[in-house]
Amino acid sequence: MFSIDIEPSYRELPARHDISSSSPIVYLVNHDRELRRSIRNTLDHDGWVVEDHENGASFLQAYKPGCDACLLIDTDGPGMSGSTMLSRLQDLGHSIPVIMMARHGDVATTAAAMKAGAVDVIEKPIHSSELLDGVARVMRLVRMSDSTAGRSDGSADRIPCFTRRQQEVMQRVLAGHPSKNIAVDLGISRRTVESHRASIMKKAGVRSLPALARLAIAGGW
Repeated sequence: MFSIDIEPSYRELPARHDISSSSPIVYLVNHDRELRRSIRNTLDHDGWVVEDHENGASFLQAYKPGCDACLLIDTDGPGMSGSTMLSRLQDLGHSIPVIMMARHGDVATTAAAMKAGAVDVIEKPIHSSELLDGVARVMRLVRMSDSTAGRSDGSADRIPCFTRRQQEVMQRVLAGHPSKNIAVDLGISRRTVESHRASIMKKAGVRSLPALARLAIAGGW
């Protein structure tokens, strides 16, 4: 079970907010009751209107398009996974921005989620600061008329600064290949691969692999 870095029972769950309010809504879908409780408490404490659901079917039944909102959902789990939810929302014609929660270091899943239409990806175990930053970032995009331009945030401009070797390493990292496999594939040492990864992160101005995936996808990789 994954956890968030706050005390999940520091206070009782607040009463549900009135969803007729004009305030933006964070829809939370997660089968884990305690994790759902912790995330909801964190968001509520920061002033967000939160509607939580145990599964995707419950969310789809309750969701009312037309309001400013985003959806926070796991990449996997019982029932409707995050990728399935993205497909379902697209089939229904809903454009609600989706934030995926993915296992730490699962770069392939992160890249796949972004390519499938997720606006952002947050790594588990979830830290409250990253959660709040992610929700705030996506809600800013909700208020922008051109969400695609907002998502790129100039990231594409940083792609050409990579050397050919760094691009080769980056492609394999984003495909989820471990460093030792990349080293064999490119005929270089594992230490050299790690050095290239560090240089890529530094040049890109990011500190996590999901952030690197966002940059690469924004650049059209």
